[in-house]
Amino acid sequence: MKFFEKLASIDRRIIYLLLALAVVVPILLKLVLPITVSEPVKSAYAAIDGLSDGSVVMVSIDYDASSAPEVQPMLLSVLRHCFAKKHKVVMLGQWPLGLPFGEIGMTTVVDEINRAAQSPADSIRYGANYVNLGYRPGYRALMVGLGREFRDFFATDYRSAPVDSLPLMRPIHNYNDIDLLVGLEAGQAGDEWIQYAGARYGLQIVIGATGVVAPDMFHYMQARQIKGLIGGLQGAAEYETLMQHPGTGTAGMVPQSWAHLLLLAFIVLGNVGYFVMRRKKA
Repeated sequence: MKFFEKLASIDRRIIYLLLALAVVVPILLKLVLPITVSEPVKSAYAAIDGLSDGSVVMVSIDYDASSAPEVQPMLLSVLRHCFAKKHKVVMLGQWPLGLPFGEIGMTTVVDEINRAAQSPADSIRYGANYVNLGYRPGYRALMVGLGREFRDFFATDYRSAPVDSLPLMRPIHNYNDIDLLVGLEAGQAGDEWIQYAGARYGLQIVIGATGVVAPDMFHYMQARQIKGLIGGLQGAAEYETLMQHPGTGTAGMVPQSWAHLLLLAFIVLGNVGYFVMRRKKA
C-alpha cells in the first residue's frame, strides 16, 4: 500500500530522468531491433523501384522541425533510392519552415553520392539531376495550378535561378511530366495532394507521414489512391532496411520502444495505484 502512496507522490523529475535514460542508453550502446518490413512500405519502395531509369519524381517537403526526427530519415532513404535508380528529383514544399530540411537532406545525399562517384558521369549535378523549386503560397490553388503549368507558380527555383535555365525543368510543364509524387507529411497536405493532384490529374502518389498522420492515410492505401505508405519512425526504419542503409530511423527504434514501454508501465502502475488507494479509502 505504501508503495502506491509513494508512487502517487513521486517527483516528476524522477520520471523525466528515467525517460531520458530510456532514450540515451540505447543510443550510447548502439542497440538495434530486428526490422520486419510491412506491406505498405514494400509498396512505396516498389513504386519508386518500378519506374524506368530517368523518371521524374517530385518530392514535397510538408513538415518542419517538430516532425523532422520521424520524416527526415524517410527523405534521405527516398532520395538515395531515386538517385540509385537514376531518377530525377524535383523538390518543393507546402511548409516554408520545412524547406531547409529538404535542402539539408538533398545536400547530404548528393555529397554522399558524389564522394563515392567513380567518374564525373556518376556524379549528381544541380539543374541536371535534381532541382529545388522551394515554396510558393497557394496550397490547394497551387496543387491544382501545377496540373496546368509549373511556371505559373515557379518562375524561379529555390536559388532564384530562372526555371528555364535548368535543363531538368525545360521539358516539365505539368503533372503529365511527373512520374511519381512522394509527399512527406506532418499535417493535412497529404490529403490535399491526393484529392487535388491525384484524383483530378491521376498523379501517382506515395505518402510518408508521421506516426500521428499515418493512420489517416490507410484508407487511401486501401482504396488504391496512393501507391504506398511510409508510416512514422517504424516506416522510416523499414525503408532504410530495404535500402540496406541504416540511419536515424533504425537507430531510433530502440529508444522509442523503451520510452513507450516505460510510459506504459507508469500508466499501468498509476491506474492500479489509483484503484488500490480508492478501495482503501472506501
